[in-house]
Amino acid sequence: MDPRLSLNQITTKSWSLPEAVAGCAAAGVGWIGLWRDKVAETGVGAAARLLKAHGVRVSSLCRGGFFTGVTPEGSPVDGVTQTREAIDEAAALGAGVLVLVVGGVAGNDLPASRQRVADAVGELAPYAGERGVRLGLEPLHPMQCADRSVLSTVDQALAIAAEHPAEQVGVVVDEFHVWWDPRIEASIAAAAGRIAGFHVCDVLVPLPDPLLGRALPGDGPIDHRRLRAAVEAAGYTGPIEVEVFNAGLWARPGAEVLAETVAAFERYVA
Repeated sequence: MDPRLSLNQITTKSWSLPEAVAGCAAAGVGWIGLWRDKVAETGVGAAARLLKAHGVRVSSLCRGGFFTGVTPEGSPVDGVTQTREAIDEAAALGAGVLVLVVGGVAGNDLPASRQRVADAVGELAPYAGERGVRLGLEPLHPMQCADRSVLSTVDQALAIAAEHPAEQVGVVVDEFHVWWDPRIEASIAAAAGRIAGFHVCDVLVPLPDPLLGRALPGDGPIDHRRLRAAVEAAGYTGPIEVEVFNAGLWARPGAEVLAETVAAFERYVA
């Protein structure tokens, strides 16, 4: 098994955090990408102890952000305060990366919304660096610009990250969101030394939903090895998360989904 494989917890959403950590350990998967809601169910301290007991490391914690105040749910949030709390959680869990979903368009003003993101990252980057946590700006597909992220390309995320030390702010390359970009290989090359995470999955065809239209690697059109080669050429040697939002997978037993995840990764990504 590729030692860089990480199970992003959303792929096995039916599992609690203890079930997911134990499942990874049993399957020989040494990394897990955690979500804050699942951590909250267990408690940060208990989660850290579970991870240590099972010998499973945290590839990332998801998520902070929503700096524009715009969320898919429509309720305003204080993104800076919530992200500061998430940084503390990441540090306690041993997660070197906090994934940021920066928020949708506020007040119909896209440029101003992006500036709010840049300002918030500038405020939080030193705080994260002091705690050994790297902020990972994750661009999302343009279809999610209105409600989830005003950053739609690696270039846009990199423009903000480059204003700060590389150990404080980087970019997350998620295949689902950026595989379509005709500049993607050039953008990844430009992000050398700044890549904080690499997430893999595939795209369902036809696309049923801009959020849940994802599949395990090999079930769609993405050339995973080409993108993996690109991020590795840019210097990324960290864990590779399989992150799949798919209601069909969520309805199935976690152990079955993890076994299929491992098989798909070995066949199409490793």
